Amino acid sequence: MSPFFKYTIRFILFILFQVYILNNIPPLHRFITPYLYFLFILWLPFTISRTLLTMLSFVFGLTLDYFTGTPGLHAAPCVLIGYLRPFLINLLISQEGAELNYAEPSIKSMGWAPYALYVLVFTFIHHFYLVLIEWMQFGTFIYFLGKVAATTGISFLMIFITDLLFFRKQKFRTNTA
Repeated sequence: MSPFFKYTIRFILFILFQVYILNNIPPLHRFITPYLYFLFILWLPFTISRTLLTMLSFVFGLTLDYFTGTPGLHAAPCVLIGYLRPFLINLLISQEGAELNYAEPSIKSMGWAPYALYVLVFTFIHHFYLVLIEWMQFGTFIYFLGKVAATTGISFLMIFITDLLFFRKQKFRTNTA
């Protein structure tokens, strides 16, 4: 299967799953809302340029905004994590590391601890920015932090369940002759 076709299918599936399944779940305990859609951005290849990654993130977030009727609410956090992604990957993986041997971030390519940190940091950044934009004020700071922490926790759990259920076949590229 061609990479373009694979990523197009992922794009469509993540949008449809978020819009028609996760957005129809009533918020748990009034403020826990599960978000899984931004995993599309986290699963993009290591070799994608920052410019293309940022543009894809914007289009992806804007597509979700179109379906949910929230102009810019999801596009802004998607662009933020799309822009910050290469920085964090460079911090978590050495230059001789997995990005030279594997095509995209996963548990197999990065290892459990770096991948968990990668997902947790971006889940927190995404949800912090999303909740901040949603409210456009802190209101009660404890409630704000509670919403961010609870939503991050449930989304982090869902991401790892998704990662374990839908095994992504990783091709190992050797650099040896």
